[in-house]
Amino acid sequence: MDLLLVIFGLLFIILGLIGSFLPVLPGPPLSWVGLLLLHLTSAVPNDPWFLGVTFVIAIGVFVLDYVIPIAGTRRFGGSKAGMIGTSLGLIVAIIFPILGFFGIIVWPFVGALVGELINKADEKTAMKAAFGSFIGFLTGTFLKFIVAAIYTGFFIYILFSNASELFSFDWF
Repeated sequence: MDLLLVIFGLLFIILGLIGSFLPVLPGPPLSWVGLLLLHLTSAVPNDPWFLGVTFVIAIGVFVLDYVIPIAGTRRFGGSKAGMIGTSLGLIVAIIFPILGFFGIIVWPFVGALVGELINKADEKTAMKAAFGSFIGFLTGTFLKFIVAAIYTGFFIYILFSNASELFSFDWF
């Protein structure tokens, strides 16, 4: 049973890292579920403080992921169309990885610009608003990735610290 919990925990950790970049997956909360599953094994001591603090951080970052792009967009005079364009640009970058990792930066900006141009007539205003949407998106994504990466580090550290108990097999 412990091995199954570790495997599912690792799956949630990986999904959390992927969810840092995909707007449809809540990255840090998924990573937290991976930590929880690891702590549910019989070999890892239950630490409610650790789980509580990491849960609060995961939920806080999840909420901030919605607040930061809105604040960035408003700060630079953008609209909801710019934020939608940013998300669509990211999806294009993932489905069509023509520019490689650089595409994750370029396509959300292009999406925000197109969204703002559809919403506004002035190109200068659209460019400024697209930049704001893009900066908000990058800030939220960076924050989610940092938290998911730290949770991945916690998972690996806890896994290796308790490896002898987790992976000890009685053959006789």
